[in-house]
Amino acid sequence: MRKNIDLDKTTLLKLKILAAFEDTSVKALIEKLVERFVKEKEHEQLQQLSKEEKEDLGLLALMQQSDRDEYVSRDEVMKVLDE
Repeated sequence: MRKNIDLDKTTLLKLKILAAFEDTSVKALIEKLVERFVKEKEHEQLQQLSKEEKEDLGLLALMQQSDRDEYVSRDEVMKVLDE
């Protein structure tokens, strides 16, 4: 996806210098910085969740990984729960 952003001259100059030190392009540096920022914000949000909300989120992640074509009967589920 292509997005245009406006940067002031000072910020752009600093990005160019950082990109030179990192031996990368300004575009790649910005992408890396945005990705890092998003990960930090996700981490902050996870830290603010209650224990129950974290468990719910973990269950949701497991459910999304499950094979939806596989069928388990009610009896099999009840048998596992009784153990």
